[in-house]
Amino acid sequence: MTTVARFEVKYKQYLDEDGKLTTKKAPAIAKDFETLKKLYRDMALIRQMDTKAYALQRTGKMGTYPAATGQEAIGVGFGSAMADDDVLVPYYRGQASMVQHGARMEEVFLYWGGDERGSDFQSERARQDFPIAVPIATQSLHATGVGKAIKLRGEKRAVFTEIGEGGTSQGDFYEALNVAGIWNLPVVFIINNNQWAISVPSEIQTACETYAQKAIAAGIDCIQVDGNDILAVYEASVEAAEKARNGGGPTVIECISLRLCDHTTADDASRYRPDGELDEGWKKEPIARLRSYLEANKQWSQEQEDAMQKEIVAEVQQGVDNYLNTPVDKPEAMFDYLYDELPERTLAQRELAIARGAK
Repeated sequence: MTTVARFEVKYKQYLDEDGKLTTKKAPAIAKDFETLKKLYRDMALIRQMDTKAYALQRTGKMGTYPAATGQEAIGVGFGSAMADDDVLVPYYRGQASMVQHGARMEEVFLYWGGDERGSDFQSERARQDFPIAVPIATQSLHATGVGKAIKLRGEKRAVFTEIGEGGTSQGDFYEALNVAGIWNLPVVFIINNNQWAISVPSEIQTACETYAQKAIAAGIDCIQVDGNDILAVYEASVEAAEKARNGGGPTVIECISLRLCDHTTADDASRYRPDGELDEGWKKEPIARLRSYLEANKQWSQEQEDAMQKEIVAEVQQGVDNYLNTPVDKPEAMFDYLYDELPERTLAQRELAIARGAK
């Protein structure tokens, strides 16, 4: 018997949990402190945004919300690697990459508040992006459709889509990988491996050593990175994006993180999370890690931290105010946003919604 093929999955990390470089061959961004300070601020902004979203939900001003606490480096990292004309196909925990690519905070709040206008992005960058996908893994297939259109047009653009590690067990994900590999599509698949598919841990969800290796069966390049190390996430995403834009095909990037919050505001993770996991997780989280690195290089101070926190609290509050001050949409909007031309069978339903709304 002979061996016909061998495969491997490489792992990338530059900043360890103490914020120290693990190698002398760090990427250029490791010394680009202005960019790093922006990424640090962007992650802190998302954490504050999530905090306010929880408060909105708890006070009955918004629906269910999925925070990204402890996972900010993933969305901010790959979102910052996207070009303006790249396309984002997000999943439900994608607020970091959405805001990074131009969506406004109030648009994210509107979506989770049940308002269709939350999917009507106003910025030029985000206008071409897809709305949030709550169904598990369907966004993976949508991304391949966008990738196929880009390839047919001969455009040098990349498509980014994100999924939780639990979503990689869905058939949609495997089908998307298969077609992306066959057609050599310009799609970057980001796997947020936050260790928990709601309450299901990895050890009882997959027999794979990594989630990245699921790409191998589809003939797709893959890599695993420390998802708490924004340098690693950013560099892997930049490389994958350049590859996609220049005809090199798709890439799967598995980002290892830990969900330091409930799955959503409808969940209570204390029912299933092992004792001590959160304590260990907070020692490795991405924001403190980058701050430690900046401070060690004399690029950050408590004075800068205080000023930044004051700024982002005001910025997030402005997004909240914009959301709360948005006039309630008309009841018939549920029909008007769904179809370009309303099917005749739903006309009576629309009229009924108008009549009831008037009362």
